Amino acid sequence: MRVPRALAVLGTAFALLAGCGEEDQREREPETVAARSERAAPETAWLAPTDTTEPALWLARRATSGPSVDPAALGALRASLAQARGRFVEDPRMVANRTAQLEAMLAEIDVAESPAALIADLSEVAAVSGRRQLYGEMCQHYATVRRDGLSRAAALERLRERYAAQRHP
Repeated sequence: MRVPRALAVLGTAFALLAGCGEEDQREREPETVAARSERAAPETAWLAPTDTTEPALWLARRATSGPSVDPAALGALRASLAQARGRFVEDPRMVANRTAQLEAMLAEIDVAESPAALIADLSEVAAVSGRRQLYGEMCQHYATVRRDGLSRAAALERLRERYAAQRHP
């Protein structure tokens, strides 16, 4: 009788362990976006992990009030997100979400900056460090120095100095 009970306990433990890691698989981001539709979609506060909308298109739609997006703005966003890919740890979806969040933080202090410019400028700041950075953290630093009254150029310069210091341990 001991053997069947031990086998049942082992079987239960194995079943529990076999399920481990499935959550990690579900939470992992795909490397590519399956759908790149340019049709208008309802604006959402965040680009969810399950949303197949291209991050650049999602950001571009947020900036327009109508169903169409400016092709030049969309191209600039795509270029900025491509540049950010090698500079930050976060994937394009998270960079898009953090950029929307940064836009909202800047709007609180009556500052409006284009998402493409924010991503490109912060990507250049990250480049001076020589390593990949956390985009969300850099957005927070940028919003903080802007709240302190620094101009766009002065804020970016302050961040460049701060991140350049990471080059030399």
